[in-house]
Amino acid sequence: MKKQFAILFFLGVLLCGSIATIAQDSTATAKPAVTETAVASDEAPAEMTFHQQVKDYFIQGGVPFMWPILICMILGLAISIERIITLNMATTNTTKLLAQIEDALAKGGVEAAKNVTKNTRGPIASIFTQGLMRASEGVDMVEKSVVSYGGVEMGKLERGLIWISLFISLGPMLGFFGTVIGMVFAFDAIEAAGDISPQVVAGGMKVALITTVGGLIVGMVLQVLYNYLVSKIDTLVNSMEDASISLVDILVKHKLSK
Repeated sequence: MKKQFAILFFLGVLLCGSIATIAQDSTATAKPAVTETAVASDEAPAEMTFHQQVKDYFIQGGVPFMWPILICMILGLAISIERIITLNMATTNTTKLLAQIEDALAKGGVEAAKNVTKNTRGPIASIFTQGLMRASEGVDMVEKSVVSYGGVEMGKLERGLIWISLFISLGPMLGFFGTVIGMVFAFDAIEAAGDISPQVVAGGMKVALITTVGGLIVGMVLQVLYNYLVSKIDTLVNSMEDASISLVDILVKHKLSK
């Protein structure tokens, strides 16, 4: 939980900085340009950097429509980064852990094996600990305990995915909402001017297209991260199932060898 708040706080600081910068840029853009007659006509305009171009498109897309899209992007990235860090930290070398458990069982019994699992990080070690706590009740009880607690650990691994899925759907929807609003502005301008000219329609159409692009970018980026997380969780779940079977086999072997 502390990691989640730390990541969200860091991205919140970045968001506030972006708000201040874009607000300053929008204010500067709103001011009328001063005509300088002394500037030579053949002087080339200063080339905009990528960051400046992004801010310029953000302002042109309409701040009321682009901010919700940006917030979806930031929150989705925050949750995705936190999940990626958590899942990578949850990865365990199951082969090494099983070898340590088997060695501990042979030398010190179940208590020694529990000490090994308690000192190992990750969901697989937690499942092993629950199973070893029921070792005195028989192998069948160990297997049931491992299966039950495996469902709990799987729920922990999938935490936060529902929010990423929400932002994947919400980002493009907000973009299309801005598209509809931009089309309404375009038709209002046509109605007021009484003429269908490119200059009249361009303003509303630009808002419509920029918001659509912003929403689609949010959806595409978060979808890639979501698929990576689902793939990572599937790999961890498969490792948990394989390791649980191996743990039961080790316990059966240990009891039969006594």
